[in-house]
Amino acid sequence: MAGIKVFGHAASTSTRRVILALHEKNLDFELVHVELKDGEHMKEPFLSRNPFGKVPAFEDGDLKLFESRAITQYIAHRYEGQGTNLLPTDSKNIALYAVMAIGMQVEAHEFDPVATKLAWELVFKQLYGLTTDQAVVDEEKAKLDKVLDVYEARLKETKYLAGDTFTLTDLHHVPVIQYLLGTPIGKLFTQRQHVNEWVSEITKRPASQKILQ
Repeated sequence: MAGIKVFGHAASTSTRRVILALHEKNLDFELVHVELKDGEHMKEPFLSRNPFGKVPAFEDGDLKLFESRAITQYIAHRYEGQGTNLLPTDSKNIALYAVMAIGMQVEAHEFDPVATKLAWELVFKQLYGLTTDQAVVDEEKAKLDKVLDVYEARLKETKYLAGDTFTLTDLHHVPVIQYLLGTPIGKLFTQRQHVNEWVSEITKRPASQKILQ
């Protein structure tokens, strides 16, 4: 079957990042389930799609990609005129694009590693019947606190992290935030006025609600 395929797990934040971009673009796609607990991502045929054994992998016709943030950028550019514009309002303006790129780098290197560790300890470990390591939670919570202080200062100036419109920078945050809001860490978002308003905006979007289903 031709068309768009996402090879991943519906609970995976990286897989959800790609699915979210597809929903924002109102694109039809097929989610091909990869069972992580059985190690399918570390075996063929998945390794032929991503040799590093991480979900998701992606196909759009003959094009094959991996790495979720690269995939969302492809989707945003390839289908720029369809659905939600996930790029700066003037995508030809290199300065606006650079601001979005900075935001995506901050999400990938400062926010996500910390938030993902917290989601593992507070959400996924419970699902797998494992014990939460409170020392890890405390350490990562302190790191997230500092990141969100930076976000609060930024969001005093603009509605979204890369300006006054929703872009990939914001989209990339949604899946892990959705997990953390249901944990004690959620108060780190809600206790900051501008971060709280931003989180409310990006998580109530119809596409964001779809990935919860």
